[in-house]
Amino acid sequence: MSLQGTKINPKNFHRSQLKWYLILIPLALVMLLPVVYIFSTAFKPLDELFMFPPRFLVQKPTLKNFQDLFRTSSTTGVPMTRYLFNSITVAVVMISITIIISTMGGYVLSKKQFKAKQKLFSINQMALMFVITAVVIPRYLIVARLGLLNTFWAHIIPYLATPVYVFLVKQFIDQIPDSIIEAAKLDGANDLHIIFKIIIPLTKPALATVAMLTFQFTWGNPEPSNWYIQDETLKSFSFYILTLTNQQQNITAGAGMAAAAGLILFLPNLIMFIFMQSRIMNTMSHSGIK
Repeated sequence: MSLQGTKINPKNFHRSQLKWYLILIPLALVMLLPVVYIFSTAFKPLDELFMFPPRFLVQKPTLKNFQDLFRTSSTTGVPMTRYLFNSITVAVVMISITIIISTMGGYVLSKKQFKAKQKLFSINQMALMFVITAVVIPRYLIVARLGLLNTFWAHIIPYLATPVYVFLVKQFIDQIPDSIIEAAKLDGANDLHIIFKIIIPLTKPALATVAMLTFQFTWGNPEPSNWYIQDETLKSFSFYILTLTNQQQNITAGAGMAAAAGLILFLPNLIMFIFMQSRIMNTMSHSGIK
C-alpha cells in the first residue's frame, strides 16, 4: 500500500531514499544469513558438516542427507505420510478455530460495552506474561482430567488459549469506526453477521498474521506428541522427524539427516511467509501495539 502523503512506502524510487537503502540492505543481508545457512547445511556432505574450521556455504552439495532420511523413514512401522497427514490436519483445524476465537474475543473487547470488560482485557494482558514452561504441569493436569490423553484433540485443545492473538486482533478492530457497526445494527444485523460480514473482511491482515503464527507454532511443535500422545499413528510430523534423527546410533549419519529434516520443517514456514508477508507487515504497521 502506498501512502504518498506521509512518504511511507512510496511507489517510485527517489534519491532521498538512498540513505535508507544503505542502512536496510546490510541489515537484510545479515537477517538472511540463518536462512542461507539452513539451506547450505542440508546439502552438505558429511565431511563438510564436521569440517574444522566450519564453512558457512556448502562446497560440494549432495542429496545424500535427504536420501538417508527417506530411506530410514521407510523402515519404520508407520508410514511418514500418516505423520504428515496428522500435522496438516492439526494445522488447518488450529488455524480455523484460533481465527474464530481471536476474532470473536477481539470484537467483544473492542466494540461491546459491559461491566467486566476492562478487567477481562487486563486478565488477557496479564496472560501475555506467562511463559510456556510455567503452565506445562497445569496444562497436563487439565488435559488428563478432560480425558484428552492419547487423542487427536490433545494436539489442539491445550493450545487454543492464545491471548496474544486476541490482543493483536482487538487492536486492529479498534481502528474500525463505530459508525460502521452502528449502521449495520440499524440495518438489522446481529453480532454474528457483523463479525463475518464486516469485522473479518476489514481485519484480513491481522487474521493473516494470526494464521501465519499459528501455523508456525503448530507445524514445528513436537510437544503434544511427546507429552500427551502414546499412539504412534496420532503423532505429528515434527515429532517423527526429530525422533527419527535422534534415534540414529551413528551420530555422524544422524547429523546429516538432522540437517535435512531441519530444512523440511522450515520450508513450509518460509513459503507461507513469502505469500503472506505483505499482510503481516500491514498488521505490524497498523495494529499500533499501543
